[in-house]
Amino acid sequence: MRIGELAAAVGVTTRAVRHYHHQGLLPEPERRANGYRDYTLRHAVVLARIRRLTELGLGLAEVRDVLAEDAGRDLAEVLEELDADLARQEAAIRERRARLRGLLDAEGLPAEGPVSPELAELFAGMGQDSSSPMAAKDREIFTLLDTAASPEDRERMLGALRGALDSPEAVARAHEMYALLDGLADAAPDDPRVAKAARALADCMPRDLVPTEPIDHGHSFLRAVYADLAPAQAEAIRRAMRIVGEEQG
Repeated sequence: MRIGELAAAVGVTTRAVRHYHHQGLLPEPERRANGYRDYTLRHAVVLARIRRLTELGLGLAEVRDVLAEDAGRDLAEVLEELDADLARQEAAIRERRARLRGLLDAEGLPAEGPVSPELAELFAGMGQDSSSPMAAKDREIFTLLDTAASPEDRERMLGALRGALDSPEAVARAHEMYALLDGLADAAPDDPRVAKAARALADCMPRDLVPTEPIDHGHSFLRAVYADLAPAQAEAIRRAMRIVGEEQG
């Protein structure tokens, strides 16, 4: 058989046949006097087995192990390992689909999404205040923490936020606080309004999220937050955190 005839008989491409030669999976046949490869029935049998194994999901290195005559793993061992790997993939896909279903079943997908269903529910309860840049920044930070925090820290954050926003009055206070901070966008750090905004922010801060020990305002994450704010807004946040720390102490 010529290479094209072999490929057609097994249902693969001639390129695949050459690749299997290059990978050492399919033995090179003898060549005729004119230089063409002369494939036999044995080559077709081996090529068909390669095709079946790759269709099961085996990689070429695993196929090589199976085909080896004197070395490599037993076929049953390879297939058991493949079955376990597929089971792990199935479990991961089910988990991802459950998360997607939770997002799709939520009342509305947040603009910052995708986020966890729990944070999406919290955002929905706060309402979308599209006119407040500070509210938008807060949502972006919560989205970042929702993604980057450990499961334990994420659950602690969401629990604290739910507790701090557990009533329409608490949500209204949060929106008033955002308005005060928005008003500091062009203010100086010593503006008298900073103190009022700091007090309002301190009243809204979930106590479980503020450490009891002195806060390191030089922390890289806080530096990044402050750098994204106007000077007066950053000062209000520093003062609010000091207020909460003093009240907890």
